[in-house]
Amino acid sequence: MSLSVVGLDLAGVPTRPTGFCVLRDMNASVTQIYSDADIKQKTIDAQPAVIAIDAPLYLPPGRTTLTQREGNHLRESDRALLKMGIKVFPPTLGPMRKLTERGMQLRFFFEKSGFKVIEAYPGGAQDIMGIPRKKQGVNLLKIGLQSFGIQGIENVQSDHELDAATAAYIGKLFLEGDADIYGDPDAGIVLPKKKKRI
Repeated sequence: MSLSVVGLDLAGVPTRPTGFCVLRDMNASVTQIYSDADIKQKTIDAQPAVIAIDAPLYLPPGRTTLTQREGNHLRESDRALLKMGIKVFPPTLGPMRKLTERGMQLRFFFEKSGFKVIEAYPGGAQDIMGIPRKKQGVNLLKIGLQSFGIQGIENVQSDHELDAATAAYIGKLFLEGDADIYGDPDAGIVLPKKKKRI
């Protein structure tokens, strides 16, 4: 049986949809879910080899909480992406705090449950892959992902689901050794090495 990868386009709060994707080989099964309980259960049910989450999963060095005002706002990974011209938002920025907190809590839960978790950034991956981001249109992003061989997304109209599929693809590349970790090797952002269109 082939390995599965779970990709999550995590929302900052449970009242907003989280994109969820299970990728086996290059076949994506996507949906939208809301509660932490559903995210945990569906992920565990998939028994993934890796979980790729689109959310900050680590605090900047020297910080112990999201609320302290002094200290770093950027991590090594954030600085590395900014140098590449890929826009990122600091995990401590007001609107990002809830997302960062939720992402860190889920990472802790999944790691404690024995799963490998990586921080993925679909927008950055789409830049490296040379395909449109969701803001340029859901259909253009879908066509771009299909050009890399991702199947099962033909009828998807949700940008959250397509970003989840991108995160899962990053996880697959990570398992295959075809991804780079930016910043701290143990707490960095994972992105594809190169374009791999079919």
